Amino acid sequence: MTATIEPTIIQERLLSAPARLSLAPAGSVPGLLDGAWWPRSRDLLREIPTLTDALDACWGRITHVTVNPTHWPVIPRKVPVTGHTVRVGWFAAEQDPNKVILLSYAVGRLDLLVIPPQTDPAAAARLMAAATVPRGIRTAGGLMADEAISHDATGTQIREEEGETDGGAASTAGAATGVLRSALRG
Repeated sequence: MTATIEPTIIQERLLSAPARLSLAPAGSVPGLLDGAWWPRSRDLLREIPTLTDALDACWGRITHVTVNPTHWPVIPRKVPVTGHTVRVGWFAAEQDPNKVILLSYAVGRLDLLVIPPQTDPAAAARLMAAATVPRGIRTAGGLMADEAISHDATGTQIREEEGETDGGAASTAGAATGVLRSALRG
């Protein structure tokens, strides 16, 4: 009897780009997050092997991954990775939808912020830096909320500046919003 391996699966694995990953400095005092991961898609079968390939060398073999199903359309029970299989679980109410938890025999547990695949590079860089702060007290959901507020404020500011050049009602509304934003920041 012969077995065939689907060539497209092998091709995809060989051509896949390295994981976009940022980890807290080694030896630093742990925070609520150990780093951030910016997957290229919402396909766990495709993304987990790339992530474990990046982590297995420095953190030991990843054996389990847990996610919140909010942002993952399909959650496989097992994912074949280089040299072994990773078991995948999910927790709807117990786990932050913006976090992935990885378990390793060598390290124990790693909590990573999951940056949505469609995030623009500048925002992803800010989030990756924020998630790797030693002794960080921000949760994954808190970091994502802060980034959303920052993004909305930047977009509002641009719209206000455009409206203020008209000299109409938009400039009055823009001034009021600017005062409110200053009060919220201060």
